[in-house]
Amino acid sequence: MAEKYVGQRVKRTEDPRLIQGLGHYVDDIKLADMLHVAFLRSMYAHARITSIDTSEALHAPGVVAVYTGQDVSSKIGQVPCGAALPDLKVPDHRVLATDKVYFVGHPIAAVVATDRYAARDAIDLIIVDYEELPAVIDVEGAASNSTVIHEHFGDNIAYKLTAGEGDIEAALASADHVVKQRLVHQRLAPIAMEPRGVLARYLPGEKELTLWSSTQIPHLMRTQVAIMLGIPENKLRVIAPEVGGGFGSKLNVYAEEALLGWIAMQLARPVKWIETRRENIQATIHGRGQVGYIEIGCKNDGTITGLRYNVFADMGAYHQLLTPAIPTLTGLMLSGCYKIPAIQMNTTAVFTNKMATDAYRGAGRPEATHVIERAMDMVAAKLKMDPVEVRRRNFPTPEEFPFKTATGLFYDSGNYVGALDKALEMADYSKLRKDQAAARKDGKIIGVGVSTYVEICAIGPSAATPAGGWESATVRVEPTGKVTVLTGASPHGQGQETSFAQIAADALGVDLNDIAVVHGDTAIVQYGIGTFGSRATAVGGTALVLALEELTKKATRFAAHLLEAEPESLQFEDGKFSTDGKSVSIQEVALAAHLARNIPADMDPGLSATRFFEPKNFTFPFGTHIVVSEIDRDTGDVKLTKYVAVDDCGKVINPMLVEGQIHGGIVQSIGQALYEELVYDDQGQLVTGTLMDYAVPKAAMIPWLELDRTETPSPVNPLGVKGVGEAGTIGATPAIVNSIVDALSPFGITHLDMPLRPELLWKIVNNAG
Repeated sequence: MAEKYVGQRVKRTEDPRLIQGLGHYVDDIKLADMLHVAFLRSMYAHARITSIDTSEALHAPGVVAVYTGQDVSSKIGQVPCGAALPDLKVPDHRVLATDKVYFVGHPIAAVVATDRYAARDAIDLIIVDYEELPAVIDVEGAASNSTVIHEHFGDNIAYKLTAGEGDIEAALASADHVVKQRLVHQRLAPIAMEPRGVLARYLPGEKELTLWSSTQIPHLMRTQVAIMLGIPENKLRVIAPEVGGGFGSKLNVYAEEALLGWIAMQLARPVKWIETRRENIQATIHGRGQVGYIEIGCKNDGTITGLRYNVFADMGAYHQLLTPAIPTLTGLMLSGCYKIPAIQMNTTAVFTNKMATDAYRGAGRPEATHVIERAMDMVAAKLKMDPVEVRRRNFPTPEEFPFKTATGLFYDSGNYVGALDKALEMADYSKLRKDQAAARKDGKIIGVGVSTYVEICAIGPSAATPAGGWESATVRVEPTGKVTVLTGASPHGQGQETSFAQIAADALGVDLNDIAVVHGDTAIVQYGIGTFGSRATAVGGTALVLALEELTKKATRFAAHLLEAEPESLQFEDGKFSTDGKSVSIQEVALAAHLARNIPADMDPGLSATRFFEPKNFTFPFGTHIVVSEIDRDTGDVKLTKYVAVDDCGKVINPMLVEGQIHGGIVQSIGQALYEELVYDDQGQLVTGTLMDYAVPKAAMIPWLELDRTETPSPVNPLGVKGVGEAGTIGATPAIVNSIVDALSPFGITHLDMPLRPELLWKIVNNAG
């Protein structure tokens, strides 16, 4: 396949309609006779509901209906949990609370009204009597807390799991040093630019329900909501229009989606709900939420002998789709980029009176990378070695791939030292260290941080995923020669309309602008799994390649028939089939195939192909990030003065899209490292529940990002791609923290937990606490 478009910095074809305001998000869609829904949510983290009085709300102006948990609990099934683990406790999760509330923001009642303001006003007229109960908030204390959230379980432990390979006791015993540290991965809010939203329409005559939803997984949502509502799946259509970001938060089937569908069926009128930002922070899934204890053994030369990690993982009050699975990803990636002969991870997953945690950009892998990268820096400090040299000493060589880790994974390909050396050269690392020493003599507080990471991507083989790991694609050449690509991937900012068109344009030798990429509509697109886990191009793009290959074979037979030649004699290049001085374009072949006046007897009319791709393994992108930070002695404020990142995501389809993903991930990592935290008080109140209190970084806080890449193709798929959507959130956070801890090492600091707020740093440098 000649590469005219693949590998080029093609501008996003999606952008013109979006920047002109011509895209349509859920809230832009307006239907005749449409009603609006608002939710009454719990003000308590843990309480019994002793009574609910909705009478005044029912008589409020514009109100059409009010529903409580008692109205719907027997009519709508449970919110699904897709994870399957040994001895996993799965609480009964209804769309509206019935007898108890389990977190602040737990939905209790839904008001349906003629406009959203009337619905919201009526919420205040519902009277709920509560019997407040003690809240379970502390993650480490939840397992032994006398207050049991779900009483029938007997305790707050959702599951316990031990994983890893090798003799960990012997490995730690053989070490010259064992470094121990407690590490906290604070709860985070994904903060997609567009909050969640649902519009439901039911046609009673056809018995057809349509949901417009801001979702990453339209087909999986269709399946799960159909089950919850007890309706035929072929009578439910899910459409994901423009989706304003997700970061994993829309990789879920929430209570509101099924409930809106049910309400539309009851009233036979369209109903819409658009989440407020306060609701979004309270009641859309949270990320991270782990507290762990690491023990890492090393020899005097820096060789790692073994690693043990005991972690308490905060599930929240309920499981969402992947909640229990996220800590298992942490365990799988604890080896990082290193040859560690023995690893053990002991997970205690606990219920707390908070919103559920689930997949947030990186989903368990940022936690693992932060653990191992902080550990490598602490080993370096213990041995008084350069952190770079400790890392280099423990890398597998490129010749050792595929490389098996002590967590049971097979890394597909890698050249970790290549990415590291390129980043060191870009940053001029030796000069950075010299400049740091000179600046410290002048009283400046300067730090240099390094992070080398590897992540598990292209989620993934169906045997290892809850809902299937394959993906689908259909390619159709229309009678006029234009090309339609239908993909089961469901992009929400990644740029697949552009990258998939690049792949198809090169394969078929047509102009990029002649290709339409269609996604996100279950009535049009063949069943697909969706976009998450950095899988869309590695899995969905490979399905597209397979469909293109099949279509080209079919077109070759058509062309051979038209040219009265053998298919084996034809050459296909730049969109033309040629042999012996004769040629026919793929557009001419498509027209002939559709007119069907002169086609081979054993072939069907039309020119299309559908293929599915089931990967045999995950892919494993990797890279190195280097950060220089300076702490203001007077304010404690951190300035990132240099940022270098070298990432390897395998074959690159569009460098501009790759850089955009890296940029966004790094910004979110800066937020986690320095600013963001969902803080609950002892009563379970979310005290950082608005963007006044939950601090996300602004553009002015972001340094100039110097990006480059190495390219180590993956053998797992024919494209050689690995994935890049989460790389920035995985590699950046530990590099930033390592830099700040390095800056504070003259003050005796060996570790700090995120977020590294100015007041904390100011106290350290000014001996105030």
